[in-house]
Order: sequence, then C-alpha cells, then structure tokens
Amino acid sequence: MNTLQLTRRSLGASLATSLLLGPAAWRHASAASSQPSTSHGARLARLAEDYYDASLALFPMNATENVGDPKYEAAFEIEIAPAHLARQRRLYERTLAGLGRIDAGALTAPERMSYELLKYEVQDRLAVLAYPWHLTPVGHMDCMPVMLAQYASGKAAQPMKTAAHYDHFLERLKKLPAWIDQAMVNMERGMARGIVLPRPLVERTMPQLDALLPADPSASPYLAATREFPAEIGGADRQRIAAAYRATVLGSVIPAVKRLRAFMADRYLPHARQTAGIGALPGGPGWYRMLVRSSTTTTMSPDEIHELGLKEVARIRGEMEKVKAKFGFDGDVDAFFKSLAGRPELTPYRTEEEVLAVYRALHQRVSASLPRLFERAPKAALDVRIVEPIRRATASDHYVPPAADGSRPGAFYAVVMDPTQYRTTRFVSLYLHEGQPGHHYHMALQQELDLPRFRKLGWYDAFGEGWALYAESLGHDLGLYDGDPAAYLGRLFMELHRALRLVVDTGLHDKGWSREQAIAYLLEKEGSTEDEARRAIERYMAWPAQALAYKVGELKILQLRERAREKLGPRFDIRAFHAQVLGEGSMPLRMLEAKIDRWIAAQA
Repeated sequence: MNTLQLTRRSLGASLATSLLLGPAAWRHASAASSQPSTSHGARLARLAEDYYDASLALFPMNATENVGDPKYEAAFEIEIAPAHLARQRRLYERTLAGLGRIDAGALTAPERMSYELLKYEVQDRLAVLAYPWHLTPVGHMDCMPVMLAQYASGKAAQPMKTAAHYDHFLERLKKLPAWIDQAMVNMERGMARGIVLPRPLVERTMPQLDALLPADPSASPYLAATREFPAEIGGADRQRIAAAYRATVLGSVIPAVKRLRAFMADRYLPHARQTAGIGALPGGPGWYRMLVRSSTTTTMSPDEIHELGLKEVARIRGEMEKVKAKFGFDGDVDAFFKSLAGRPELTPYRTEEEVLAVYRALHQRVSASLPRLFERAPKAALDVRIVEPIRRATASDHYVPPAADGSRPGAFYAVVMDPTQYRTTRFVSLYLHEGQPGHHYHMALQQELDLPRFRKLGWYDAFGEGWALYAESLGHDLGLYDGDPAAYLGRLFMELHRALRLVVDTGLHDKGWSREQAIAYLLEKEGSTEDEARRAIERYMAWPAQALAYKVGELKILQLRERAREKLGPRFDIRAFHAQVLGEGSMPLRMLEAKIDRWIAAQA
C-alpha cells in the first residue's frame, strides 16, 4: 500500500451522507437537514466537524489537493513517522469512543446515517493502520519528492500566485529532507521484516528520482516557479523569494533527494522482491482481504471477485463477437482487435481542434437529452477541454470538480497525444464517464446539497467510479450507441478493461500470479500493446485492490436498478432511481443497497 494513496483515501473516502425517507431525493435532502436535532444529534454534529478538521490537520497535503483550504498551504506532516501514525490512531479511536457515547436511537434518520458513516470510516482507517503500509513509502505511482516537484511547477494544486503562496510552499519544501530521511528509515525496517516492493516497481521509480536531479542544479524542478513569476509579484519579492528557494533547494532538498536515489539504487533495489502481489508478504493474505473490503465497500472475497471477473470478461467478449460483424469482420475477436489499427475510418482527425469539436458537439447532444434520465442537473457548467501539452505525457483523461464558490466550472479533460491516432471509439463512453452524467453529475451535485462539509466532500471509489462506469451504460438510454458500432465498441472496450482488473488484481495479490502472467492475460484478452499492459499491471501491483472498485460498483448499481424495475413494474421511474442513487452523495455500496431497498419498499 503506497503512502500517498492511503492518506488520500483516508480523507477523500471519508464520509457520505444522510438517509432519505421518500422518493423525491433532492427535495428531501434539504428538508432532512432542517429537522430538529436532539442533544445527541448536536453532539454528533460537533464530533463529525471535529473529526473533519482533525483529518485536515493530520493530512495537510490532502487539504491542498482535495479541499483547497488555504490555512494548510504551508503545513507539512510526515505521515509515515511513528509519532504521526500514533496520532492517526488516537484520532480514530477517540472518534469511535465519542460515537459510543451517542445514543443512535435518539437521532433523526439523517443523523443515524451520518452516525453509521462516521463509524464505518474510522473503523476502516483503524483496519488499514493494522498493517505496515508505511514501510513502502516510495513508489512509482506516488512519491512525495515527485509530488512536491509537481507542486513546485505552479501548475498543480499548490497555489503559486502571490508572494505569500511562494513563502508557504517554501515551508513545505524545507521539511522534505526530513520526510526522505524517515522514508529511508522505514524502508530499512521493511527490509528487515521482508516487507519490500517488487523489483520492477523500484526500477520504475529510479527515472522519476533522476528527473529530480538534473546535471545543472539551477534547472531543478523545485525551482521551476522561480524561473517565471506571476506579474502580481514585484521585483523585490522576486529577488527575495528566488534567493530563499535556491538556498533551500541547493542546500538541503537536492542533497536529500540524492541520498534517497543512492539508497534506492545501492541498498533497496538489491533487496526488492521477485514476487508481484501483496499476498507474498508476511501477513499479506489478510492484508489484501482488508484492502478488498476497503476498496469495494463490500464483504466479497477475492475468490468471488475473481470468478465474477472471469464471467464478465467472457460476457463482454461475447458482445464484441456480435459487434465485429457490423464492421464486416469474419475472424475471431482477437484478430478483430488487431485489425482495428488498419481502419482509417476510425482515425479521421488531423488536429486537436477537430477532436475538441467532436467532444463539444457530443456535449451539446447529451446535455439536451439528460432531462429524460435525471430530475435535476448540476448548477455548475461543464467545460470540455484538451489537456495542455506540458501535462500530456503523464496525464490521464480526467474530471476536475467545479469550485465550491461557483467561480470555476467543472471540467472534463481529454488527453490527445496524437490527433491522427485518436479513435472514434473513445468519444462517447469516455465523455459519459469523465463528464456527464458520470463524475460531473455525482461530484458537482454533491457540492450543491445542503449538507455539512464532510458529506459534501465524501468519496468512496466503489461508489464514485462505479457510478461513472454505470453512466457509460446510459449511452443506450440516450441513443448514443444505436447505429454507431464504433461508439458501442468503445463502451465495450472500457467495460472489458474494468472486468479484466477483477481477474488480474486478484490473480496478482491472492492467487500468486507473476507480473508476466498478468501482462500476458491482458495481452490475450484485451489486445492491448505490451507497454499498455505493463503499465496497467504495475499500477495494480502498486495499488492492491483499488482497481476492483470500478466494476464492483457498476454492477451493484445495475443490480439495484433491475431490482427496482422488477419490483415496481410500471411504476419504476429511472429519473427517480437516479435521484435516489445520487441524492446523498458518496457512500459504501452496502449502505446504498439498503437505501434503495427502503425506497423500493416505500414506493410499494
């Protein structure tokens, strides 16, 4: 378990929202929040706010990355240090004890849901702390020295617009050497206990560290923002800031990164393991089962998920057998995959502007059709953009939520490496997932609910990514796949990729698969390139169980929709169903299922 992934999930997956009593979810959310509260309800509200504030203080990098709270811009905690781990545990235990002093029976229905969510969260965090994730703090997917270098560009989450912003970030940089020293201590302890990263992941980390150490120290990425100041910063401040940054970066940060790079190459790499999965580590099988529970928010076992993945892969490839006929192809599915590269009609674009024009036309078409499926749209607009060149090499297609104050719209960013190779198969499913009604309808609407802060910012991978994958399926309801086999094929490819994750993730971490075995499986079943398969498998090696959330979440929402359709018959309203799913923000799947079951019973 990588440190930064853990801490982001600690806050980002914090809490969901309250219980609805009737079918009009959006109206009831506001009404529920205004219900009179008992003394126990007031105590719960204080406890939840205290927990939220303490979480930001414990993980100030998360406060910058996910919340944008300016009072934490200069704060930096060494979350992998023993003292900090103890503080985490005290917070979770203190919160759990506080919940124990509250009479849940005296709470209103919305308060009871908040109670259960807060209890779920702290118990989950305590379960994570039971395992030594902090002994593998440096990896290729998340690495604090790399993250701070990205912040130093002035183009990431850390604001770099005023002299005060620069001063705040410098305070963080000053603490990076201490983080690096603690990381090396932890990795030494990990080696002594046999808890180390797989060798390929260490090898992927080395070039990232090398990039932090250019031959000319003045070209350090940590100095990037001092090479081009905003116009608002005057000459005297520029000189002062530049001198202070050079003193810190050249005097302590670069030497610390050099120590880390030498440690990784000379000390750690020879001890890196040949096995790929977390199950090979001491206590690994139990560790992985805990992560599966945390990621999927279910009680499914690795065996159950593996079998589910195999069935889904077979089902989706069966659908692809039907689609290939619409392309006039007579061979098998694997040969069909290979043939796609030779179809010029799938890559008709020559410029980024042409790709962007297709996305914007799709945006208009979908926006006009969504009222058929949803009672309410987000107030915040959605902008469609192409990722700028400076971020293109490392970015993925992604969504950025709107500013809570309404000053910035939500944005869907598409990565276009080469417009001449951009396939028509990508547009529809990707837009529905990253744009609307995927992440935008979930996250932008969640911001608008009349709820306390911790509810508005709640996130669970299985809910959020499950909803976005489910949103791709709504292309059928919107008529986007009808008569467009390329668009439907793109949907099937994205769904297949998420189904394959169920197989390879459990294969790696529960069934002892090698890295090479997992790569070969993707090559066989998906037709991906060797580099694409390698990158995907190494991600799953670095983040055990995280990739399970997408498909598990999607299938649960589909299951609940079919359950409601079957039990309600002609009274089933898909708009009301979607309002129920999204009406209270992110929550664990088992709570979502109980909520939908109550809604079905109320309709009956």
